[in-house]
Amino acid sequence: MSADIQILDSRYAWTRLAVSLLIAMVGNVGMWSIIVVMPAMQAEFGVDRAAASLPYTMTMVGFALGNFGIGRIVDRFGVTTALCGAAVLISVATGLAAISPSVVVLSALQILIGFGTAASFGPLIADVSLWFVRRRGIAVAITASGNYLSGAIWPVILAGILANQGWRAVYLVLAVVTVVTVIPLALLLRRRVPLAARAHADTLSNARASAAGIPPRTLMFMLGLAGVGCCVAMSMPQVHIVSYCVDLGYGPAVGSQMLSLMLSGGVVSRLISGVMADRLGGVRTLLIGSTLQCIALFFYLPSGGLTSLYVVSLVFGLAQGGIVPSYALIVREYMPSQEAGRRVGFVLMATIAGMALGGWMSGWIYDLTGSYQMAFLNGIAWNALNIGIIALILMRTRTREPQLA
Repeated sequence: MSADIQILDSRYAWTRLAVSLLIAMVGNVGMWSIIVVMPAMQAEFGVDRAAASLPYTMTMVGFALGNFGIGRIVDRFGVTTALCGAAVLISVATGLAAISPSVVVLSALQILIGFGTAASFGPLIADVSLWFVRRRGIAVAITASGNYLSGAIWPVILAGILANQGWRAVYLVLAVVTVVTVIPLALLLRRRVPLAARAHADTLSNARASAAGIPPRTLMFMLGLAGVGCCVAMSMPQVHIVSYCVDLGYGPAVGSQMLSLMLSGGVVSRLISGVMADRLGGVRTLLIGSTLQCIALFFYLPSGGLTSLYVVSLVFGLAQGGIVPSYALIVREYMPSQEAGRRVGFVLMATIAGMALGGWMSGWIYDLTGSYQMAFLNGIAWNALNIGIIALILMRTRTREPQLA
């Protein structure tokens, strides 16, 4: 085996993975900060819950577009260029958002924040996936866990700043932290995957794709539709848990703790799913995670007490954390490396579009009904669509995997 091929799953690959995880933990904070400040921002601007959800929805729109657009940049110019540009964009947009005079202006700036934040998710996952074959599942899971670690750590930190100085101060802090942290770390990722290593990985992907008999474009769109379904369901607890706790009289700090607990469970789930995926493959792992998420959503329906909400939030996190990384893993298992950025970006764009749609839809349903019960049922219905599509893909791709050489 040549030295170029030996770089896959090597010590350098694991070191690069560690750096990528640190970047993800900081670079993804933009999608969680808006959830933490949502109640305070709603009170200041005097808008209803649907309008208060709009900045989050716009964040996810930008995040979705960024995963696809920045994925193309990574394919062509490498991940370092993408990350440095994204860090500057986040810093400028977050600084301007801190002086927003209205929800409309804030929502527009959140699109830019979301677009830049995307560089630390799908494009970073796609880059890491190029450096692994045997342990690709756990490598992708660890990188994706940076998103949830960001969500587990930052809401608690930001809640303190929010309580003492307000939501605008939260944004000013993030504007500085992002640019001074991400750029130096991104410069450590300038090395590109050797062509021989890419060719070796592509041989395995091509063998899987031929055995499955599903054209790459068809599989990509099926995964995209499934991603919308699962993430409409996923968004209900993740986006509205803080507001839900405020409605129940527990306050935003408790809601932030619940979000942190949920996402901490998600980190554990992602790591376990990564190990599973290296044994079972991405499709089976995704189907297991989607089914567990649907079950966990049912647990929210009778829950209203403080203790039960803490328990159910942890259960939900443990159930669904491995879902989104599994989409990226399936793409890499069945599609060529030179298309990794844009293919992974498209599928993750669809999952994020589902989060954006679900975040807004849940607020809209709340305004119509005065409670979140119907919003949970709406999420369960979308989750059922996701399970059906993944089950269909599994039936088509259930073939003997090629041996890793």
